[in-house]
Parts: sequence; structure tokens; C-alpha cells
Amino acid sequence: MPSGCFRPVVQRIVAVRAALFASGIAAFGIAVFGIPASGFAQPMSQARPGQNPWRLGVFPVTVFSGYTSSFGGRTGPWGAIEPHYGLDIAAPLGSPIRNWWGGTVKEVIHDGRCGVGLVIQSGPYEHIYCHLLGSGADGVYRCGGLQLQPGQRVRTGQLIARVGMSGRTTGPHLHWGMRYGGQWLDPALILRAMARSRGAAARP
Repeated sequence: MPSGCFRPVVQRIVAVRAALFASGIAAFGIAVFGIPASGFAQPMSQARPGQNPWRLGVFPVTVFSGYTSSFGGRTGPWGAIEPHYGLDIAAPLGSPIRNWWGGTVKEVIHDGRCGVGLVIQSGPYEHIYCHLLGSGADGVYRCGGLQLQPGQRVRTGQLIARVGMSGRTTGPHLHWGMRYGGQWLDPALILRAMARSRGAAARP
């Protein structure tokens, strides 16, 4: 674990929280794959002719513990009804986060809600990563040996961050948001398109 962004005291505090957080929530899991993947275009193709480009997308969390909050209206951590513009994916503190699709870092976030976060632009898509471990107060994301800043190119599947608890959160997880042409999109639609493309490729 990179020493520049991982705090042992946080690890101790979060250990109990993480266990409760992961076990106490009914993950909606497989249900998201029943949502039609329509109403948005495929990403800029990096695929060979005849290959479905959705196969190239990368699931952002490498150590998956479950889905903890879906896209849409929800009761927030402190009891208020609120919109939720993303998908929450639980994972152990410090778990690697990979870039969904190749693109350019558009913004480094540092606020009280998203916490430390990244916005990456891939054609008409913006993918947002919140509650990261590390620092972004000066507009540059830093976590151990990782350092990203606006304008920097990132590859599909590249390590871009680690799961943290910055911002408004009750346990370690990644809030993964998606905008298409400036409009919020349910990331479950993206996951479904990826899963279907891989399933089709596996069939003879």
C-alpha cells in the first residue's frame, strides 16, 4: 500500500465500519443487468472491425465487495431523501481503482461531498470517481506514487486511484458516476452493455 496516502489509524477505524457496511446492505447486484442498455451511443471505438467496442471497458474496482447504492432517488446516509447520480461500489480501503475508458483527466475534485475525486473525459462521456484515498487540494491528485492532473492522458485499465473515505461517506467505497453529453446516466447501463458484449463474444 502506498505510504503517501494510506493512514494506519484510518485502517483501524474503518475495519469495523467496512464489515458492517458490506454485510448490512442488500446489494442490488445482478438486477442491474436487466436494465435495457439503450438511449446512449457506444464509446469512441478502439475495437477491431467486427468487434463490439463495449468489450473494452474496464470495471473500475479490482477488489469487489458489492453494490451498496444504485442510481436514482435514495435515502442518504443521514436520513434525507436525495438524488444519487452514480453507483456505489464497496471495496476494502486502499483497493486499486482502474480507469473505465481511455481519455483525459478533466478535473481533480476536492470538496465535502465527493471528497477527493477525478473526472475523466472520454469522447462524449465523463466518468467520475469519488471518495478517493489521497489528496487533491491543489488541483493535482496524489496518492503515494500516483499523480494525476487536468489535461493528462490516461489509458483504459490504468491504475488511477485507490478506494478511500474522503468526503461524505460512511464506509470505504467508490462512487462511480457517468455523464453522456452532459446528462447523468445510470452506470448500471454501461455495466450491462459490457457484460452483454462479453457474453456474446464467449458464445461460439
